[in-house]
Amino acid sequence: MLVGVCDFPGSYAFPPAGYGGIERWLWAVAEGARAAGADVHLLGPLWRDNLAPEWTRKPVRLEDLEPGSLAAQELQATGYDLLVVGHEHPTLPTWRRTRDLLDCDVATFQHHPGFQHAADAFDGTRTRLYCYSPEMVERYAVHRPTSELAVHRGLGEDEPPSQPGRDLVWLGRIDEDKAPHIAVRAAQTLGRRIRIVGPVFSDAYVVRHARIFAADHVEWVGELGGRDKSAAFGEASVFVYTYARDYVEAGAAVFGESLRAGTPVAGLSWREGTCAQAALCDRSGAVAVVDPAVDDETAARALSDAILEAEELDHAEVQAVGLRRFDPRRHFEALAELPC
Repeated sequence: MLVGVCDFPGSYAFPPAGYGGIERWLWAVAEGARAAGADVHLLGPLWRDNLAPEWTRKPVRLEDLEPGSLAAQELQATGYDLLVVGHEHPTLPTWRRTRDLLDCDVATFQHHPGFQHAADAFDGTRTRLYCYSPEMVERYAVHRPTSELAVHRGLGEDEPPSQPGRDLVWLGRIDEDKAPHIAVRAAQTLGRRIRIVGPVFSDAYVVRHARIFAADHVEWVGELGGRDKSAAFGEASVFVYTYARDYVEAGAAVFGESLRAGTPVAGLSWREGTCAQAALCDRSGAVAVVDPAVDDETAARALSDAILEAEELDHAEVQAVGLRRFDPRRHFEALAELPC
């Protein structure tokens, strides 16, 4: 099988060094395809030029190809079986024109909870959409999506054998949507230290919660990548997951990252059918489902109970669950509709 994994115009490289969502997913798919024995071409100019030499890079952007051009003819002659792309591509007319020329299967994962697709973007057979959680499947039901847990990886993020950590950790982009202030308050309720890892996306949000973020039990780490990012998960006793009441988590890289490192997850959810519930089981984490009408303090207390529950889990078993459920090869085989 010949697989093309396509980048897209953005501010992050492929694979990204630290933070990143769909970019990390595309890299995980490329790694999974290689592990499954497929030939892989990295299509697009944003793939890093310091990747191992066995990776085939073709710096061509499919939506820029002119029909009948030499570049288009060469790509058509290559004979791709499957293109794996960002969720925007199947609705982009210029990209679809090239895909029709290549006449191959297309698979993508929904990483944005509000993106509107063209009515005929997916047929459920040769052009396929995958969604993480029941609420995401419901949102895109008209496109006949398949339920599938996404796998995300960065460069050099192999996980060492798990061992019980000491402090709590929260990781993600720091803004209103991700609501880390609730995780900080839950840690304070338990008298525990918590590390906050990730880039600040909203200074106004940090200022608004400055008092709790400046508390003595909080360690600001900044953005990490590679082995340092893997270590941030692996050295924690529990990964604490939060998000805002009106935010819909679409892709949720952090669950797989934490579980593969052997760190159980304590999650906060405001409703049923979310990514947290799709990703976790009673052997890998605990989810506090809270009425969105309650205040942050009440939510933090419920989250603290989930932290205590998650701390009782065995880290080696958590890692075994994570490596099985969030395996790049298994994920690629699902996208390619190959027998797993």
